[in-house]
Amino acid sequence: MGGCLIPLTEFKTANSDAAHAVEAALGHHFKDRSLLERALTHASLSGRGVKDLERLEFLGDRVLGLLTAEALWRRFPDLDEGELAPRLNALVRKETCADAARAWAVGPALLLSVGEERNGGREKTAILGDACEALLGAIYIDGGLAAASTAYDTYWGAKFDALTARHQDAKTALQEWAQERRYGTPRYRDLERSGPDHSPLFTVEVSVGDLHPVTAKGKNKRDAQMKAATEMLVREGVWADER
Repeated sequence: MGGCLIPLTEFKTANSDAAHAVEAALGHHFKDRSLLERALTHASLSGRGVKDLERLEFLGDRVLGLLTAEALWRRFPDLDEGELAPRLNALVRKETCADAARAWAVGPALLLSVGEERNGGREKTAILGDACEALLGAIYIDGGLAAASTAYDTYWGAKFDALTARHQDAKTALQEWAQERRYGTPRYRDLERSGPDHSPLFTVEVSVGDLHPVTAKGKNKRDAQMKAATEMLVREGVWADER
């Protein structure tokens, strides 16, 4: 593993502009720069004195949960726990966190091993989601809950209603919508698998009744199916377009 490690000093040179861009997107300038470095350091670089993001991710997951639970509690005073829980899950799931990380331009600022870099780590949903949570944890340590709340609002605040509306996964929502309108069960068809073995790309088509089908690409079949279902729901006006 030693040959794959990137010296942490490279963060201050090659990645400094990217790190500053992350701070600008978050609306938080770190007083303790080591917290920012650690939040952007993937576990593939752990060891030899390098501290990765995992402990900050653990904390940030709880910060995210608290901020989201409070936002839901205030926004929906008449919903009970059973109605709030799936909405919370939609707001804090890994895919949502990864989208927040993309909005914050986290990918270019990540510190990864050579192997993870080659495998497209900067775009992986799991890695970006972990970094998002780690950044919220780092901001909480650096500036307190108010600072974490400000960063939270840069993504979740602007999209809260749209994200909350998607408290079901796209495939489930599409199936229920299609059956309510007597279109039958959505049909998914694999169209293509392309790309190298370590980073494949799948193309899937979804058909609903006599509606025009939708195609989408993903890093695995489920991802492609979820994206196709999402595009169908957006096109038919069931979900708002978050882009």
